[in-house]
Amino acid sequence: MTPMTTGHSPRAEANRRNILDVALAELLRDPDASMDQIARAAGVVRRTVYGHFPSREALISTLVDGAVEAVAAADAAGREGIDDLAQAVAGSVLAVWKVADRYRILVALAQRSVTMEGIIERLAPVRQASTELLQRGLDEGVFVSPLPAPALAYVHEQMMFAVMEAVNHGLLDAQEAGRSAAVTVLTAAGVPASLATALVAKLSD
Repeated sequence: MTPMTTGHSPRAEANRRNILDVALAELLRDPDASMDQIARAAGVVRRTVYGHFPSREALISTLVDGAVEAVAAADAAGREGIDDLAQAVAGSVLAVWKVADRYRILVALAQRSVTMEGIIERLAPVRQASTELLQRGLDEGVFVSPLPAPALAYVHEQMMFAVMEAVNHGLLDAQEAGRSAAVTVLTAAGVPASLATALVAKLSD
């Protein structure tokens, strides 16, 4: 994320943060929300919004940056202190979903502005951590896949995007999506469905 230039007051930074929070809520409510709508909802004039974000695309791009940072932190936290590799993968997916569900509308919006390639590039560190975890699992026989670890990590990532889109399109209940995603990711890595379901249920308690 591009750092703010020096000289911005705490009030300006608070305004910027408020605009981002309100923009995310408005976009979840109405994916086509305009800068005017966002300004009104944030209680500021349009000029203030444009002072922080020169375009709607720049605003969405900043939201995506924040989402990726939050996903990376959740991914690490979900795996932390877990030695069982299957549980680590499930813990990561469950933790990431809690964050991703809040930002899932950005996946749809990114297809129009930031582009999916932009999101995929930003997620490279998360994908690398997943690759290393999956490689250990494949080496130890915990996971079984015809795909090498880097490709399997990419498939897992795409499955998460697909689950987000399924929720966006009303095909899956958001309350169940995180658990469903975790079981699906584990089974894609060769973990038996019964074991995957039990692991996810244990971590979801």
